[in-house]
Amino acid sequence: MPELTRRSLIKATLAGSAALTFSGCGMLPRKAGSNSPQQYTGAIGLADGRFAVGAIAPSGQMLWQAPVNTRCHSGCNRPGTAEVLFFERRPGWAFYVLNSKTGEQRHRIEAVKGEHFVGHGVFSPDGRYLYAPVNRYEPGEGIIAVYDSHQNYRRVDTFELNGIGPHQITMHPDGQTLVVGLGGILTHPDYDRIKLNLPTMKPALVMMDRVSGDILARFRPSHHQLSTRHVDVAPNGTVYSAYQYQGPDHELPPLVARYRNGHYEEIDFGESVHRELGNYISSIIAHPENELVAIASPIGGTALIFNGRTGEVIEKSAIADCAGVEALAGGDFLVSSGRGKLVRIGKGKPGVEIANMLVQWDHHLV
Repeated sequence: MPELTRRSLIKATLAGSAALTFSGCGMLPRKAGSNSPQQYTGAIGLADGRFAVGAIAPSGQMLWQAPVNTRCHSGCNRPGTAEVLFFERRPGWAFYVLNSKTGEQRHRIEAVKGEHFVGHGVFSPDGRYLYAPVNRYEPGEGIIAVYDSHQNYRRVDTFELNGIGPHQITMHPDGQTLVVGLGGILTHPDYDRIKLNLPTMKPALVMMDRVSGDILARFRPSHHQLSTRHVDVAPNGTVYSAYQYQGPDHELPPLVARYRNGHYEEIDFGESVHRELGNYISSIIAHPENELVAIASPIGGTALIFNGRTGEVIEKSAIADCAGVEALAGGDFLVSSGRGKLVRIGKGKPGVEIANMLVQWDHHLV
Protein backbone atom coordinates (compact mmCIF):
# COMPACT_ATOMS: atom_id res chain seq x y z
CA MET A 1 0.00 0.00 0.00
CA PRO A 2 1.43 3.45 -0.85
CA GLU A 3 2.75 5.34 2.17
CA LEU A 4 0.47 8.32 1.67
CA THR A 5 -2.61 6.11 1.67
CA ARG A 6 -1.48 4.23 4.76
CA ARG A 7 -0.80 7.45 6.66
CA SER A 8 -4.24 8.78 5.69
CA LEU A 9 -5.83 5.63 7.07
CA ILE A 10 -3.92 5.96 10.34
CA LYS A 11 -5.05 9.57 10.71
CA ALA A 12 -8.63 8.53 10.06
CA THR A 13 -8.34 5.86 12.72
CA LEU A 14 -7.03 8.40 15.23
CA ALA A 15 -9.93 10.72 14.46
CA GLY A 16 -12.46 7.92 14.95
CA SER A 17 -10.95 6.40 18.06
CA ALA A 18 -14.14 4.68 19.15
CA ALA A 19 -13.69 2.24 16.28
CA LEU A 20 -10.19 1.17 17.27
CA THR A 21 -9.30 -2.48 17.55
CA PHE A 22 -6.99 -3.97 20.17
CA SER A 23 -3.87 -6.02 19.65
CA GLY A 24 -4.61 -8.61 22.33
CA CYS A 25 -1.35 -8.27 24.26
CA GLY A 26 -2.75 -6.36 27.22
CA MET A 27 -0.54 -3.37 26.52
CA LEU A 28 -3.00 -0.71 27.70
CA PRO A 29 -3.32 -0.24 30.59
CA ARG A 30 -1.22 -2.66 32.45
CA LYS A 31 -2.63 -2.84 35.96
CA ALA A 32 -6.22 -3.96 36.15
CA GLY A 33 -8.75 -6.63 35.40
CA SER A 34 -8.46 -10.41 35.69
CA ASN A 35 -4.86 -10.34 34.47
CA SER A 36 -3.76 -7.76 37.01
CA PRO A 37 -0.11 -8.33 37.98
CA GLN A 38 0.89 -8.96 41.53
CA GLN A 39 3.25 -6.00 41.77
CA TYR A 40 4.06 -2.41 40.84
CA THR A 41 7.55 -1.04 40.41
CA GLY A 42 9.08 2.36 41.11
CA ALA A 43 12.39 4.15 41.53
CA ILE A 44 13.31 4.87 45.15
CA GLY A 45 15.82 6.79 47.20
CA LEU A 46 17.06 4.97 50.31
CA ALA A 47 17.65 6.37 53.79
CA ASP A 48 21.44 6.02 53.46
CA GLY A 49 21.56 8.10 50.27
CA ARG A 50 21.78 5.20 47.82
CA PHE A 51 19.26 4.54 45.05
CA ALA A 52 17.29 1.49 43.94
CA VAL A 53 14.28 0.22 42.05
CA GLY A 54 11.65 -1.37 44.28
CA ALA A 55 8.69 -3.66 43.62
CA ILE A 56 5.58 -3.63 45.80
CA ALA A 57 2.47 -5.76 46.08
CA PRO A 58 -0.92 -4.03 45.64
CA SER A 59 -1.25 -4.25 49.44
CA GLY A 60 1.85 -2.06 49.83
CA GLN A 61 4.33 -4.75 50.88
CA MET A 62 7.86 -4.33 49.48
CA LEU A 63 8.76 -7.44 47.45
CA TRP A 64 12.32 -6.62 46.36
CA GLN A 65 14.83 -3.82 45.94
CA ALA A 66 17.45 -3.69 43.19
CA PRO A 67 20.42 -1.30 43.58
CA VAL A 68 21.14 1.15 40.75
CA ASN A 69 24.03 3.55 40.19
CA THR A 70 22.07 6.77 40.50
CA ARG A 71 18.56 8.14 40.85
CA CYS A 72 16.04 6.71 38.37
CA HIS A 73 12.75 8.17 37.20
CA SER A 74 10.34 5.80 35.47
CA GLY A 75 10.27 2.74 33.26
CA CYS A 76 8.09 0.23 31.49
CA ASN A 77 7.20 -3.44 31.58
CA ARG A 78 8.18 -5.58 28.62
CA PRO A 79 5.01 -7.38 27.39
CA GLY A 80 5.00 -11.16 27.64
CA THR A 81 8.19 -11.36 29.68
CA ALA A 82 9.51 -11.04 33.23
CA GLU A 83 11.45 -7.87 32.42
CA VAL A 84 10.98 -4.32 33.66
CA LEU A 85 13.09 -1.34 32.53
CA PHE A 86 14.02 1.81 34.46
CA PHE A 87 15.72 4.93 33.16
CA GLU A 88 18.19 7.10 35.01
CA ARG A 89 16.96 10.57 35.82
CA ARG A 90 18.01 14.00 34.51
CA PRO A 91 20.19 13.48 32.65
CA GLY A 92 19.65 9.77 32.04
CA TRP A 93 22.91 8.29 30.91
CA ALA A 94 21.61 4.69 30.95
CA PHE A 95 18.64 2.39 31.46
CA TYR A 96 18.46 -0.86 33.43
CA VAL A 97 16.77 -4.10 32.39
CA LEU A 98 15.70 -6.02 35.50
CA ASN A 99 14.06 -9.36 36.20
CA SER A 100 10.63 -8.21 37.37
CA LYS A 101 10.25 -11.21 39.69
CA THR A 102 13.56 -10.89 41.53
CA GLY A 103 15.08 -7.51 40.68
CA GLU A 104 18.21 -9.13 39.23
CA GLN A 105 19.92 -6.83 36.73
CA ARG A 106 20.13 -8.29 33.21
CA HIS A 107 21.45 -5.30 31.26
CA ARG A 108 22.58 -1.73 31.72
CA ILE A 109 22.41 0.09 28.39
CA GLU A 110 24.22 3.42 28.05
CA ALA A 111 23.02 6.34 25.94
CA VAL A 112 24.82 7.22 22.71
CA LYS A 113 27.50 9.89 23.09
CA GLY A 114 25.93 13.35 22.89
CA GLU A 115 22.52 12.04 23.99
CA HIS A 116 20.71 11.27 27.21
CA PHE A 117 17.46 9.53 28.12
CA VAL A 118 14.65 11.49 29.76
CA GLY A 119 13.18 8.89 32.11
CA HIS A 120 10.52 7.10 30.06
CA GLY A 121 10.03 4.41 27.42
CA VAL A 122 7.46 2.04 25.97
CA PHE A 123 7.56 -1.31 24.15
CA SER A 124 5.97 -2.46 20.95
CA PRO A 125 2.94 -4.71 21.56
CA ASP A 126 4.99 -7.88 20.96
CA GLY A 127 7.66 -6.78 23.44
CA ARG A 128 10.47 -6.67 20.90
CA TYR A 129 11.16 -2.97 20.30
CA LEU A 130 11.75 -0.34 22.96
CA TYR A 131 10.95 3.27 22.08
CA ALA A 132 12.76 5.78 24.30
CA PRO A 133 12.55 9.57 24.17
CA VAL A 134 16.05 11.01 24.02
CA ASN A 135 17.63 14.46 24.08
CA ARG A 136 20.50 15.36 21.75
CA TYR A 137 21.79 18.00 24.10
CA GLU A 138 24.24 20.01 21.98
CA PRO A 139 21.79 20.88 19.17
CA GLY A 140 18.83 20.62 21.58
CA GLU A 141 16.92 18.11 19.46
CA GLY A 142 14.35 15.60 20.67
CA ILE A 143 14.29 12.12 19.14
CA ILE A 144 12.85 8.66 19.72
CA ALA A 145 15.57 6.00 19.94
CA VAL A 146 14.53 2.45 19.00
CA TYR A 147 16.18 -0.58 20.65
CA ASP A 148 15.79 -4.25 19.72
CA SER A 149 15.42 -6.46 22.81
CA HIS A 150 16.09 -9.56 20.64
CA GLN A 151 19.59 -8.18 20.03
CA ASN A 152 20.40 -7.42 23.67
CA TYR A 153 18.90 -3.94 23.31
CA ARG A 154 21.00 -2.81 20.36
CA ARG A 155 20.03 0.60 18.95
CA VAL A 156 18.39 -0.06 15.57
CA ASP A 157 16.62 3.17 14.56
CA THR A 158 16.13 6.85 15.32
CA PHE A 159 12.98 8.92 14.75
CA GLU A 160 13.10 12.73 14.60
CA LEU A 161 10.50 14.63 16.63
CA ASN A 162 11.30 18.05 15.13
CA GLY A 163 11.01 19.58 18.57
CA ILE A 164 12.68 20.07 21.94
CA GLY A 165 12.34 18.24 25.24
CA PRO A 166 10.42 14.98 24.79
CA HIS A 167 9.37 13.35 28.03
CA GLN A 168 6.76 10.60 28.46
CA ILE A 169 5.79 8.19 25.71
CA THR A 170 3.06 5.55 25.52
CA MET A 171 1.45 3.30 22.93
CA HIS A 172 -1.98 3.94 21.45
CA PRO A 173 -4.35 0.94 21.61
CA ASP A 174 -4.12 0.65 17.82
CA GLY A 175 -0.66 -0.87 18.42
CA GLN A 176 0.80 1.36 15.70
CA THR A 177 0.87 4.90 17.08
CA LEU A 178 3.31 6.31 19.61
CA VAL A 179 1.96 9.13 21.79
CA VAL A 180 4.66 11.54 22.97
CA GLY A 181 4.61 14.46 25.38
CA LEU A 182 6.95 17.08 23.90
CA GLY A 183 7.80 19.41 26.77
CA GLY A 184 9.40 22.13 24.67
CA ILE A 185 12.01 22.98 27.33
CA LEU A 186 15.66 23.25 26.28
CA THR A 187 18.16 21.91 28.84
CA HIS A 188 21.81 20.89 28.82
CA PRO A 189 23.69 18.59 31.25
CA ASP A 190 26.32 21.32 31.85
CA TYR A 191 23.63 23.64 33.24
CA ASP A 192 21.93 21.22 35.63
CA ARG A 193 18.16 21.91 35.59
CA ILE A 194 18.25 25.44 34.17
CA LYS A 195 15.55 25.98 31.53
CA LEU A 196 17.24 27.77 28.66
CA ASN A 197 14.38 28.77 26.33
CA LEU A 198 11.26 29.69 28.34
CA PRO A 199 10.29 32.64 26.08
CA THR A 200 10.39 30.50 22.92
CA MET A 201 9.03 27.12 24.05
CA LYS A 202 7.01 25.04 21.56
CA PRO A 203 5.44 22.17 23.53
CA ALA A 204 3.12 19.69 21.83
CA LEU A 205 1.33 16.38 22.00
CA VAL A 206 2.81 14.32 19.16
CA MET A 207 1.43 11.23 17.42
CA MET A 208 4.03 9.14 15.57
CA ASP A 209 3.95 5.98 13.48
CA ARG A 210 6.07 3.45 15.37
CA VAL A 211 7.37 1.70 12.23
CA SER A 212 8.16 4.58 9.88
CA GLY A 213 8.71 7.34 12.44
CA ASP A 214 6.33 9.60 10.51
CA ILE A 215 4.67 12.29 12.61
CA LEU A 216 0.93 11.84 12.16
CA ALA A 217 -0.32 14.75 14.25
CA ARG A 218 0.97 17.56 16.47
CA PHE A 219 -1.29 19.43 18.92
CA ARG A 220 -0.21 22.64 20.65
CA PRO A 221 -1.44 23.72 24.09
CA SER A 222 -3.23 27.05 24.52
CA HIS A 223 -0.10 28.76 25.91
CA HIS A 224 3.47 28.27 24.72
CA GLN A 225 4.69 27.77 28.33
CA LEU A 226 2.34 24.86 29.06
CA SER A 227 5.02 22.16 28.93
CA THR A 228 3.37 18.96 27.68
CA ARG A 229 5.13 16.37 29.82
CA HIS A 230 2.99 13.35 30.69
CA VAL A 231 0.56 11.31 28.61
CA ASP A 232 -1.72 8.30 28.81
CA VAL A 233 -4.38 6.69 26.60
CA ALA A 234 -7.68 5.11 27.61
CA PRO A 235 -8.69 1.79 26.01
CA ASN A 236 -11.25 3.63 23.85
CA GLY A 237 -8.43 5.66 22.29
CA THR A 238 -8.93 8.93 24.17
CA VAL A 239 -5.52 10.52 24.70
CA TYR A 240 -4.75 12.57 27.81
CA SER A 241 -1.86 14.97 28.30
CA ALA A 242 -0.74 16.73 31.47
CA TYR A 243 1.09 20.05 31.64
CA GLN A 244 3.64 21.78 33.83
CA TYR A 245 3.20 25.54 33.48
CA GLN A 246 6.41 27.56 33.17
CA GLY A 247 4.79 31.00 33.41
CA PRO A 248 4.04 33.21 36.44
CA ASP A 249 2.81 31.42 39.56
CA HIS A 250 -0.26 33.63 39.91
CA GLU A 251 -1.59 32.50 36.53
CA LEU A 252 -3.70 29.33 36.68
CA PRO A 253 -4.16 27.86 33.19
CA PRO A 254 -5.71 24.43 32.50
CA LEU A 255 -3.24 21.62 33.20
CA VAL A 256 -4.94 18.68 31.44
CA ALA A 257 -5.98 18.16 27.83
CA ARG A 258 -7.60 15.30 25.92
CA TYR A 259 -7.77 14.26 22.30
CA ARG A 260 -10.91 12.41 21.22
CA ASN A 261 -13.03 12.17 18.09
CA GLY A 262 -10.64 14.39 16.18
CA HIS A 263 -10.61 17.23 18.73
CA TYR A 264 -7.87 18.40 21.11
CA GLU A 265 -9.35 20.29 24.05
CA GLU A 266 -8.19 21.45 27.48
CA ILE A 267 -10.12 20.67 30.66
CA ASP A 268 -10.80 23.48 33.13
CA PHE A 269 -11.20 22.19 36.70
CA GLY A 270 -11.84 25.68 38.09
CA GLU A 271 -9.56 28.18 39.82
CA SER A 272 -9.62 26.62 43.29
CA VAL A 273 -8.60 23.17 42.01
CA HIS A 274 -5.94 24.61 39.70
CA ARG A 275 -4.49 26.48 42.68
CA GLU A 276 -4.22 23.20 44.62
CA LEU A 277 -2.29 21.63 41.72
CA GLY A 278 0.46 24.26 41.86
CA ASN A 279 0.70 24.51 38.04
CA TYR A 280 2.44 21.13 37.97
CA ILE A 281 1.27 17.59 37.20
CA SER A 282 3.73 14.71 37.56
CA SER A 283 1.56 11.74 36.48
CA ILE A 284 -1.65 11.06 34.60
CA ILE A 285 -3.32 7.63 34.34
CA ALA A 286 -6.56 6.64 32.61
CA HIS A 287 -8.17 3.68 34.35
CA PRO A 288 -8.89 0.74 32.01
CA GLU A 289 -12.05 -0.36 33.83
CA ASN A 290 -14.03 2.88 33.91
CA GLU A 291 -14.06 6.51 32.69
CA LEU A 292 -11.89 7.81 35.52
CA VAL A 293 -8.52 9.52 35.16
CA ALA A 294 -6.13 10.29 38.03
CA ILE A 295 -3.45 12.96 38.30
CA ALA A 296 -0.95 13.90 41.01
CA SER A 297 0.94 17.08 41.87
CA PRO A 298 3.92 16.98 44.25
CA ILE A 299 4.11 20.80 44.14
CA GLY A 300 0.51 21.18 45.22
CA GLY A 301 0.45 18.05 47.37
CA THR A 302 -2.80 17.01 45.69
CA ALA A 303 -4.02 13.87 43.95
CA LEU A 304 -7.38 13.91 42.22
CA ILE A 305 -9.65 11.80 40.08
CA PHE A 306 -11.82 13.23 37.31
CA ASN A 307 -14.35 11.83 34.87
CA GLY A 308 -12.55 11.57 31.54
CA ARG A 309 -15.74 12.09 29.55
CA THR A 310 -17.15 15.13 31.39
CA GLY A 311 -14.07 16.60 33.10
CA GLU A 312 -15.87 16.62 36.46
CA VAL A 313 -13.64 16.25 39.53
CA ILE A 314 -14.78 13.08 41.31
CA GLU A 315 -12.39 12.76 44.25
CA LYS A 316 -9.51 14.77 45.69
CA SER A 317 -6.99 14.10 48.45
CA ALA A 318 -4.16 16.07 50.06
CA ILE A 319 -1.00 13.90 49.92
CA ALA A 320 2.29 15.66 50.57
CA ASP A 321 4.82 15.24 47.71
CA CYS A 322 2.54 12.84 45.81
CA ALA A 323 3.70 12.01 42.31
CA GLY A 324 3.32 8.40 41.10
CA VAL A 325 -0.06 6.98 40.06
CA GLU A 326 -1.20 3.60 38.76
CA ALA A 327 -4.55 1.87 38.22
CA LEU A 328 -5.64 -0.85 40.63
CA ALA A 329 -7.93 -3.76 39.80
CA GLY A 330 -11.48 -2.90 40.79
CA GLY A 331 -11.47 0.73 39.68
CA ASP A 332 -9.28 2.52 42.26
CA PHE A 333 -5.83 4.11 41.93
CA LEU A 334 -2.56 3.75 43.82
CA VAL A 335 -0.63 6.96 44.57
CA SER A 336 2.99 7.13 45.77
CA SER A 337 4.79 10.01 47.45
CA GLY A 338 8.35 11.20 47.90
CA ARG A 339 7.82 10.75 51.64
CA GLY A 340 7.42 7.00 51.39
CA LYS A 341 3.65 6.81 51.50
CA LEU A 342 1.39 4.64 49.34
CA VAL A 343 -2.23 5.78 49.21
CA ARG A 344 -5.33 4.15 47.71
CA ILE A 345 -7.94 6.51 46.26
CA GLY A 346 -11.13 5.90 44.28
CA LYS A 347 -14.58 7.22 43.44
CA GLY A 348 -16.29 7.97 46.75
CA LYS A 349 -13.12 6.83 48.52
CA PRO A 350 -10.88 9.61 49.84
CA GLY A 351 -7.23 8.67 50.10
CA VAL A 352 -6.41 5.85 52.51
CA GLU A 353 -2.78 5.24 53.43
CA ILE A 354 -1.85 1.58 52.92
CA ALA A 355 1.91 1.82 53.58
CA ASN A 356 4.53 4.22 54.93
CA MET A 357 8.11 3.21 54.12
CA LEU A 358 11.58 4.60 54.80
CA VAL A 359 12.11 5.30 51.10
CA GLN A 360 11.51 8.20 48.73
CA TRP A 361 9.35 7.19 45.78
CA ASP A 362 10.22 8.96 42.55
CA HIS A 363 7.59 10.36 40.20
CA HIS A 364 6.17 7.20 38.63
CA LEU A 365 4.90 3.68 39.23
CA VAL A 366 4.75 1.05 36.48
